[in-house]
Amino acid sequence: AGLHALLGLSMSRPLLRVSNALSFDAAATHNASGRLQNTHLGIPPSHVAGGVQYLVDGGYEYYHYMQDHFDDKGWGCAYRSLQTLCSWFQLQHYTSKSPPNHRQIQETLVAIGDKEACFVGSCNWIGAIELSYVLDELLNVTCKVMTVNTGAELPSHARQLAHHFATQGTPIMIGGGVLAYTLLGVDWNEKTGDVAFLILDPHYTAGEDLKAIQGKWCGWKKGDTSLFVQTAFYNLLCPQRPNAV
Repeated sequence: AGLHALLGLSMSRPLLRVSNALSFDAAATHNASGRLQNTHLGIPPSHVAGGVQYLVDGGYEYYHYMQDHFDDKGWGCAYRSLQTLCSWFQLQHYTSKSPPNHRQIQETLVAIGDKEACFVGSCNWIGAIELSYVLDELLNVTCKVMTVNTGAELPSHARQLAHHFATQGTPIMIGGGVLAYTLLGVDWNEKTGDVAFLILDPHYTAGEDLKAIQGKWCGWKKGDTSLFVQTAFYNLLCPQRPNAV
């Protein structure tokens, strides 16, 4: 209460968190696991003429298939996207919790009654709705879900996506067509409608080689490429930045 009064903050609810405290220790955010951070920095341009870039605001870790000596190839892409989203909240000091592993994600979904007990330890897929449940339960993060009827319609949602990155700045999980990706931004020309999507692809299976990742596994993609199944249904999970100081 004393800090709230000193800073002129509302006394109606807590606005300060220990996990928001900044550390000036240079090693405080060091990733001992060796995971890459902010892999989009330095990638080739999108080639959207006259476009304006709306990007993720803050750092994140790149989670992908086969990390931590865990074989999730073929089924774990949404789990890896969720881990990347959780890393953003940790690196922005909204939480001190590390991203959950696959088993912890599955146990959370069982604990809240979304899945049966046999789901734990399985290789079953999850989607945007399950990710929203986990973010809410573990981090108290709310999400908005943008529904797109077909992959061909994704470019028409550029304005909404630009608004999300401009106001929330959180990475987005894209789920549909039996695949999941993480969206880090859009490059959009409002006049022409031309748009490119900054995709972080969790299907990468090799080591933490930035040169191998940038361009192919982390880079700008157009909506008319094979990235999005033109006839598939998509949910875009848009985490909301917590309303706290």
